Amino acid sequence: MHVVDEAAPSRTVVRKVRGQPTSDGAGVRMTRVMGTPMLDRFDPFLLLDEFRSDNPDDYIAGFPDHPHRGFETVTYMLAGRMKHGDNQGNTGLLGPGSVQWMTAGRGIVHSEFPEQEEGLMWGFQLWVNLPASDKLTAPRYQDIQADRIPEAALGDGVRARIITGELGGVTGPVTDIATEPVYYDVHLDSGASYSLPLPAGHNVFLYVYDGSISAGPEGSARRVRRGEMALLSHGSRVDLAAEYGGARLIVVGGRPLGEPVARYGPFVMNTTEEIYQAFDDYRAGRL
Repeated sequence: MHVVDEAAPSRTVVRKVRGQPTSDGAGVRMTRVMGTPMLDRFDPFLLLDEFRSDNPDDYIAGFPDHPHRGFETVTYMLAGRMKHGDNQGNTGLLGPGSVQWMTAGRGIVHSEFPEQEEGLMWGFQLWVNLPASDKLTAPRYQDIQADRIPEAALGDGVRARIITGELGGVTGPVTDIATEPVYYDVHLDSGASYSLPLPAGHNVFLYVYDGSISAGPEGSARRVRRGEMALLSHGSRVDLAAEYGGARLIVVGGRPLGEPVARYGPFVMNTTEEIYQAFDDYRAGRL
């Protein structure tokens, strides 16, 4: 349980970043918020994409077979459905409100395709680094359907879905992750406020996907609008207040690894030599 220490400083916003339009896979259009020249990474996080469109041409081509090694991908759906499969015969379907936490470990080749041809497709994909000791662990999936993600009432006009971590006496269903992450989907009604407890040593960011908020202690709070990511200082909590119309945001934190990062495309290792080995293994069909 993460208890709010009222004597400890509230986290402040140390940097704001706005996402950049990009495309990936077979031409899927999205907004890349982390993993850009503006913000390469935020240990242990490597990438954050928001995909949001009601035009099937923006996403229907999906993400054909592609490899991963050395990190984890987290897909959280707000609307629409995403079908996935891999070279081990695993398949699954993510619906609205569901999440997949995939630990690629030593390697997996998988694909992701929107299932319907019309309607809003909206969600996030986050990449989380693995420590050197877990880079070559066995791959695994945690597919969590929407009805398994609990929601906590946190106060007047404030609630949150808890994907991983503990908040308001409620524990999220994703477990046994090396970086001990928290991942909350927080909703605040118009004018609502809340002091959100956080693990003091974690690196934490928030991303506002609807409305706008002020974040930080009174007197030094900063406004964060829809489409902006805020990187937070260390502390045991962050003070949030929604502006007119309310706000929805994801709050994500993890234990920093402090290890060297060698990254090329779908592989994230610690050394260049390990990247070369990953390509050799992929070409030889060993992923």
